[in-house]
Amino acid sequence: MKLKSYLNKTFIALSAAIMASATVWAEAPCTAIVNPGADATTSVRINWHSDLNGPDTYCYFTTADDTDWSDAQRIEPTREECTVYDNMYSKTPTGQDFYESARFTRNVASLEKLQPGTRYMYRLGEKSDGEIRYFSTLPDNGTWTAAIISDFHSYTPLPSRKQAAMKMLDKLKEVNGGDFDMILHVGDITAWGGSYSFWKDLYNESYFRNYMWAGVNGNHDDMDRTSTFNGNHFFKNANANPLNGYEGQEGVCYYTQLGDLLLICLNSEAMRSPEGLTAAQNWVKEVIANNPSKYTAVMEHYQWFYGDQGSTSQFSRWNELFDKYEVNFALGGNNHIYVSTHPIKDGQVVEPGKGTVYIQTPSSDNERGRNVRSKELTDNAELIKERWTEGAATVGAMLMKVTPANIEISLYNRNGELIDSNVIMPRIPN
Repeated sequence: MKLKSYLNKTFIALSAAIMASATVWAEAPCTAIVNPGADATTSVRINWHSDLNGPDTYCYFTTADDTDWSDAQRIEPTREECTVYDNMYSKTPTGQDFYESARFTRNVASLEKLQPGTRYMYRLGEKSDGEIRYFSTLPDNGTWTAAIISDFHSYTPLPSRKQAAMKMLDKLKEVNGGDFDMILHVGDITAWGGSYSFWKDLYNESYFRNYMWAGVNGNHDDMDRTSTFNGNHFFKNANANPLNGYEGQEGVCYYTQLGDLLLICLNSEAMRSPEGLTAAQNWVKEVIANNPSKYTAVMEHYQWFYGDQGSTSQFSRWNELFDKYEVNFALGGNNHIYVSTHPIKDGQVVEPGKGTVYIQTPSSDNERGRNVRSKELTDNAELIKERWTEGAATVGAMLMKVTPANIEISLYNRNGELIDSNVIMPRIPN
């Protein structure tokens, strides 16, 4: 009898411990990110992941000055089972080979009718007692700022990559004199998008817990370690982007109104074929035609020009459309060398406000940069205004300042020193 009583007590204790651990997991959703809604002055979308077998979780939010949460609202998310990262071949932080174990509930909450230019705080969980995170809506007038960064290939066995990028954001924040309003990324923020542990680790950084992010799918974000299961599903399920993209690219390609700036985000991996490019271009034409704005920008991961010698890349596929639809500036990355151009129209340099400025970010992980093979450009020397790299160990990023008069996009190095600046003017009517 004593043995039976002991076993019963042990079973009850173990059951209670298991239930307690499940509750802790359910109360601590992970891999949370805030993305802009279709209008980033009044709407955001929040993505987070929770225990597949746990209780339903919710988003609780209020303004940052509501310190007692007395005005907090509870938002019920859409919920779906997510298995796209499960059993993907990967690496542990100690460099050991392993297969990801990642089956969870993906939650997406849409927050609408927000106040422009307002700091908000939010919690995720079954109850409103989880970790406090933050985001800001963009102002509908006046001045606002955004950091722009890319190509840091976050990889848990080499945490220095991520650390270099986060320190670069620290420098931009210092230059900015305080918080940005949001952060843009131009792709390749993970080494392998199929490695769920990389996303989870990255999103635990303070810049992901405290800012709204708008980004694009990079080739590294699109791949798994073996390149067997590549696709946009890794990027899509780690974000909650607007679902206003074209068929097959919903939540990956999207557009958002950033005050006076219409930002159109593309998936470079979907445009490798002529058919894929045509589908993307038809969508971009439609978006611009239906959303007239003071400024229009297009962002994709791949470079417009190859920074080592200046030869054309995506520029030759898009410049005619950008000319016709009066795109103010275009952002790219991938080549790991910073490149910026003069305003260009019809393949020629034109005055500010008459053409498109093409800008591509350098790498920022202090590891995967590129050398410039020649000090002199062999191609497009008349179009390219500036190139910059620190070689293999490059760290740089950009600060964008949007004012009623213009948009200024400036490149800074790891020390916070200004390297180059681009002033983009509103389009001058022809």
